[in-house]
Amino acid sequence: MTIQEIKQRLKTVRYEEWDDVRAELKDDPRAGVQALLQQRQRRFDAERDERDDYTRRLQYEAELKQQGFKLVAGIDEVGRGPLAGPVVAAAVVLPDDFYSPGLNDSKKMTKAARERAYARILDEAFVGVGIVDAEVIDQINIYEATKLAMTEAVRQLDGADALLIDAMTLELDLPQTSLIKGDELSVSIAAASVVAKVVRDKMMEEFAATYPGYGFERNAGYGTELHLNALNERGITPIHRKSFAPIKHMI
Repeated sequence: MTIQEIKQRLKTVRYEEWDDVRAELKDDPRAGVQALLQQRQRRFDAERDERDDYTRRLQYEAELKQQGFKLVAGIDEVGRGPLAGPVVAAAVVLPDDFYSPGLNDSKKMTKAARERAYARILDEAFVGVGIVDAEVIDQINIYEATKLAMTEAVRQLDGADALLIDAMTLELDLPQTSLIKGDELSVSIAAASVVAKVVRDKMMEEFAATYPGYGFERNAGYGTELHLNALNERGITPIHRKSFAPIKHMI
């Protein structure tokens, strides 16, 4: 076979075929063939490491299922810190065979990767979303608003029997495991963080059309220089959190 033919063959080789293919080609004297074998081996090694990491981040789900729980929901929120817009929480129950390479803390994923994962999660998992707007955040504070959004997300699932939550405990009569940096430790929480972020980012893009000039489509309501300058020049919008500095000092 030519090197080009071998290259095409290695593109489609499956992991279970790899040992036989490698044995067949390992004595090929052509440097180009050996380089292709090394390249494919590195790719398989990276895929194996990624799957091993994914399996490790399912340990909390696995432990709860071993205890008899069937619908284990991961819960996370997005939007505690911005000056504008809602806080959004999601609760996600993943099917046992769900595998999405690269699914991690949503902040570590590219926008394209988040949206691909989001589409798969909505298509294959049980999903609940809770949204609490700026007016309610001002009334009850951001911590309570976050709990309210999370609680609503869980209630939308209608059947979760155990919860994995990113650094929070809810007033719900369900077994709960609170994990610091849970979106890095649990695939279910990571899935919830992706859903919450994509939902919130889309909302902020829509708000950007209603309230132009603040850069909501880029800063998601956080206090960037553009946003702060727009506050001084254009004033406060209905989606701004009036209990947050510096807005509360501008009223």
